Amino acid sequence: MKKTFVKTKNVKKFVSLMDELQKLPPNIPRLALVYGEHGLGKTKTIIWWATRNDAVYVRANNEMTQAGLLREIVEELGERSFYIAQENLNLITKILKQNPKIIIVDEVDYLVGNKNVIEVLRDIQDLTGSPIVLSGMGAMDKKIARFKHFEDRIYKKLKFEYFNQEDISEILEQLTDLSFDDTAIQYLASRTNQFRQLVKVINKIEKLAETNQFNVIDEYILKGIINERQVITTLPAIEKIYA
Repeated sequence: MKKTFVKTKNVKKFVSLMDELQKLPPNIPRLALVYGEHGLGKTKTIIWWATRNDAVYVRANNEMTQAGLLREIVEELGERSFYIAQENLNLITKILKQNPKIIIVDEVDYLVGNKNVIEVLRDIQDLTGSPIVLSGMGAMDKKIARFKHFEDRIYKKLKFEYFNQEDISEILEQLTDLSFDDTAIQYLASRTNQFRQLVKVINKIEKLAETNQFNVIDEYILKGIINERQVITTLPAIEKIYA
């Protein structure tokens, strides 16, 4: 499998959102929410973008408090954190006023049970003008609605959608040299609409293709591989491709 980052529709929408946030005038709050079900590539997309744009990336966890979040942001900014939360907030404010950066907080579902944690992110945005992006699971748009002062400042919400046939065709083209006919792509679209699932299928197909010399993967061959049943090829050698 090729080591390529595939720019699906979700990725392109995310990149566009990041560009919009950075170009907003000062009087518009630069807050955004990115959400969607697991397996759609949110975290991979965020890290890919963050590392290329000098953004601050923080991954939340179940034990994270307001003080813990502020420490993480300070350390991601390359500074040594203080013991007192207010001092860390002051340091973050000072740094971001001098050198604005986008702050992305991933797995924010862990933080919505603590109003203080969400509100301090709003404070950072208000004090510095730096864009802040929250990323969470599929119901995150409803969870964040509990924090009215925060939600009112959200510029845009972006939902990562399941892959359609066009997305899957593009992913296959960029990740593997194997050829898939229309029946195979249609079948994948009906069975596999998440990136992680699709990668597993491609790995399995490539391993079998090494010994079975497939020219084109069609629906029949694909069904045998995905359903893990024995399939006989129509090649002259008539080999079993899965036992």
